[in-house]
Amino acid sequence: MTELTEQQLTLFTPYSITSADTDMNARLRLGAMVNLLIQSAIGSAERLGFGFGDLSQQHLFWVLRNLTVEIYRPVSWSEELVVETWPKDIEGILYLRDFVVRDRKGGVVARATSGWLAIDRTSKRPKRFNPEQMQYFTHLREKHALGYSPERLNEVSGCDEFFVTPTFFDIDLNRHVTSTRYIDWMVDTLPLEFLLERNPVKLSINYLKETMLGSSIKLVRCTKEPSIFEFEGINETAGASAFRGRIEYASI
Repeated sequence: MTELTEQQLTLFTPYSITSADTDMNARLRLGAMVNLLIQSAIGSAERLGFGFGDLSQQHLFWVLRNLTVEIYRPVSWSEELVVETWPKDIEGILYLRDFVVRDRKGGVVARATSGWLAIDRTSKRPKRFNPEQMQYFTHLREKHALGYSPERLNEVSGCDEFFVTPTFFDIDLNRHVTSTRYIDWMVDTLPLEFLLERNPVKLSINYLKETMLGSSIKLVRCTKEPSIFEFEGINETAGASAFRGRIEYASI
């Protein structure tokens, strides 16, 4: 394989924030911010030959496992952003990918790091690519958006409880709850007055087990500090934790 350059491995994707991406204050929703990152990751994978169609031929599909996002300022309706993303490294069975989000003037509004699994469609277990393919994922290991790996979160229990039942529009083409809906569920547990007066400044989320249509989720939320919340989503149907999250807010 011919060694690829940083320019070939890095994708820049422009986005214009629409009203559907924003909240009551016309600010980019946290779930919508993560959706921009995921769409950019999909575009990068397609460009490098590891997209949905390519992996389907190998009976594989991508699953987002861990994600940490730092947000430096709120983004508003009609703003134009560019998401830069690249495959960074391999950490155990995780394929690491980083992101930098910039505004039209080049100012950085967010940085993120993520870990992905390549899952076998039959066994539902992680698989590794062959050594030649793995070079795509290690060439930029010294290029960091954040100076640390996506955070792994601890179990959360014994706090406020909420209950969620996934519906048709929560489900993606892999027939499980799509990644951004877990973020929406967490944010929806917070009081309206709080959300109107605060901006999210950091998100970490761990996706532990897929959630299917018909499942029942018990969502546990603990307040660690006045503006820091930790979450655990327990799939009561499967009897296992589906996800863990942590969101930090700052006053407007």
